[in-house]
Amino acid sequence: MITLRQLRYLGALAEHRHFGRAAQACAITQPALSMQIRDLERFLGVELVERRPGDAVLTDIGLEVARRGERMLAASHDLVDMARHRGRVLSGRLTLGIIPSLAPYVLPKILPALQRRYPELRVELRETQTKVLLEELVRRRVDLVMLALPVTEADVETIRLFDDPFLFAVPAGDPRPETARVSAYDIDPEKLILLEEGHCLRDQALAYCAESLRAVAGAGSLGLGATSLATVMQMVANGYGVTLVPEVAVDVEVRDERVKLLRFAPPQPGRTVGLAWRHTSPRKVDFIAVGQIVTEALGLSGKDRPANARAAGRR
Repeated sequence: MITLRQLRYLGALAEHRHFGRAAQACAITQPALSMQIRDLERFLGVELVERRPGDAVLTDIGLEVARRGERMLAASHDLVDMARHRGRVLSGRLTLGIIPSLAPYVLPKILPALQRRYPELRVELRETQTKVLLEELVRRRVDLVMLALPVTEADVETIRLFDDPFLFAVPAGDPRPETARVSAYDIDPEKLILLEEGHCLRDQALAYCAESLRAVAGAGSLGLGATSLATVMQMVANGYGVTLVPEVAVDVEVRDERVKLLRFAPPQPGRTVGLAWRHTSPRKVDFIAVGQIVTEALGLSGKDRPANARAAGRR
C-alpha cells in the first residue's frame, strides 16, 4: 500500500533531484529514503526515478505520481489542521510567510498584537521572495502568506488588507519642492535604484516606469540594484540616485535628512497588500482573524494608509 511517507519522500526527490539532499530535507538517511522509493516503485510496478551518477530525475510517470501525491499530502495536512483547530481560533502553530519589502515594517506591529489577542498561538516566520513563498504555500511549508496582490495561482485564495502607495525618494539637494508632484517621466532611468531581480517591488516599480523607460534611448539596463530597501535608501541618501519607496516603509527607512520624499501625480503608483492561503485549508477563519489584527495593528485609516507614516509634502 502507498504511504504518505513514501509520497513525501518522492516529492522531496522531485524537488532536490538528489537522493542525499532529499534525505537530508526529510531528516532521514539516504539508504532509508532510497528503500522507500524502491518499495513504492515495486508496489506501482513502474520506474519513478531515473538514477544517474550524482543526479536523480523523475520519469514522466514519476512526475505525475509526485504531482498527485502533493494533492494527497495537502489533503492530509488540511485534515490534521481541521481536527486540531476546530472551534479554537488562532491556536497552535501558524507558519507565516512574508515578503522582505513588508516584513521589517509590519511585523513589529502585528506580532505583539497577535500575541496579546491569541496567547495560545505560536507564529513561525518565513521571509523570502514572492515566487518562493507561493511555491512553499502550495507545498504546505507555510500556512499563510502576506504579499502584494494579485496572486494568479488557481489553488490559492486571497483577501485584500490595504493599499500601499509609492513615494519618490530623491537626495535632499533635489531642486524640486516637497509640494511638487512627479510622474514616471520625471524619473531618470540611469539614476533609478531598485531591489535586485526577484523582488516584486522591483517589478512593480518597473511596471510604473515602463513607458518612460521605453521613451529613453538605450535605457535597457538600469544602473544600480540592492538586496534590501535599507541599502537602496542609503544609496539615495548618498546621492547615487533615486528610487520608489512604499509608504508603509517610510517611518523605518526614511529617517535620514539627506532624503526628500515627493508624491506622484494621480494616479499614484502603489501596491495592494493582502493575505494568501491554499483554498483547501480548513483554517480560513484563522486567516481572516489575522487579517483583522493586521489592519487594527497598523491603524489603517479610511484611506488605507498606515498611521503615523511620514507624509511627503502636503496633500
